Amino acid sequence: MSEFWLISAPGDKENLQALERMNTVTSKSNLSHNTKFAIPDFKVGTLDSLVGLSDELGKLDTFAESLIKRMAQSVVEVMEDTKGKVRENLLANGVDLTSFVTHFEWDMAKYPAKQPLASVVDTLAKQLAQIETDLKSRTAAYNTLKVTLENLEKKSQGNLFTRTLSDIVNKEDFVLDSEYLVTLLVIVPKPDYAQWQKTYESLSDMVVPRSTKLIAEDKDGGLFTVTLFRKVIDDFKSKARANKFMVREFFYDEKEIKREREEMTRLLSDKKQQYQTSCVALKKGSSSTFPDHKVKGPLLRWLKVNFSEAFIAWVHIKALRVFVESVLRYGLPVNFQAVLLQPHKKSSTKRLREVLNSVFRHLDEVAAASLLDASVEIPGLQLSNQDYFPYVYFHIDLSLLD
Repeated sequence: MSEFWLISAPGDKENLQALERMNTVTSKSNLSHNTKFAIPDFKVGTLDSLVGLSDELGKLDTFAESLIKRMAQSVVEVMEDTKGKVRENLLANGVDLTSFVTHFEWDMAKYPAKQPLASVVDTLAKQLAQIETDLKSRTAAYNTLKVTLENLEKKSQGNLFTRTLSDIVNKEDFVLDSEYLVTLLVIVPKPDYAQWQKTYESLSDMVVPRSTKLIAEDKDGGLFTVTLFRKVIDDFKSKARANKFMVREFFYDEKEIKREREEMTRLLSDKKQQYQTSCVALKKGSSSTFPDHKVKGPLLRWLKVNFSEAFIAWVHIKALRVFVESVLRYGLPVNFQAVLLQPHKKSSTKRLREVLNSVFRHLDEVAAASLLDASVEIPGLQLSNQDYFPYVYFHIDLSLLD
């Protein structure tokens, strides 16, 4: 399973024996895999300050978990068609998340344990806040670029009535800079090609003979040029429409076409260089293509590095919560043992909870009695649904993509 139970009990002889009993029972019954969870000796400060830190750490825990889930989802979105390899990119310090949690060691260099607890918490909070700020700006830029490219792709892949023509037409297809003549583009259904060739010159006065040419096709029809005098444009459009030939509203503007082509090339280059997509060559006479092959770009690299940092910070927050709650629950001097339990399967969690409540019942008889007798329902009291137990308990769920 991808969930862990991080618990602690007082470190006196009686409770160390209780922990041994718990290990024996859970091992024999194949309920969970248990390992010691090392937490350094922090500067305790005052109990009042610990109460404040307990509340602050609870909020920071929730924020950190939300942040790493958002980052995991961002990795899914960036990897697009290689989603099957997402978990390979969600690592902590170069190892899979389960290994990191089960072999957790406090990072003294990054979060010195000799500092006041409030300073350590502040360092973690600022680190996570900065990661979130960067995540928002980077994903916003990525999504803007992605939407723009998707819109351009739709324009380049539509039918002849709607698609962009910048990658189809050529300057040579048009009569330009003429005071009297103009070249129009006409969409002709495929079954009517022969009819178009026979009739286009007579649809209106002043149509230039033999001026039509097929320059593009889709599954339904073709795009033909025709040159005529400007003064008969409206009449020609009307007669063409009556014959099921549709004039496409388009006038060749070399500067605009060049700008559109350069914009597409620039956006594709940006996505390749800054994100994850291979480059695309825009070829005359064909629609742009967006290849399936993806390469790891800076956004994915940033997500991998900072997901790791955020996840590591999150587990350090869990360790701090166990320390603070254990001192508040068990008192001074600091003396407790933290243990990490990994339930073997979902169906065994109820039995595992019963074992823990039975072994540590003496720490809080009222809570243990309420939890062990789960069949008793007292209106307004739902202890069995709350994360309060005779022992200190925190949940770590690694199902970040569910």
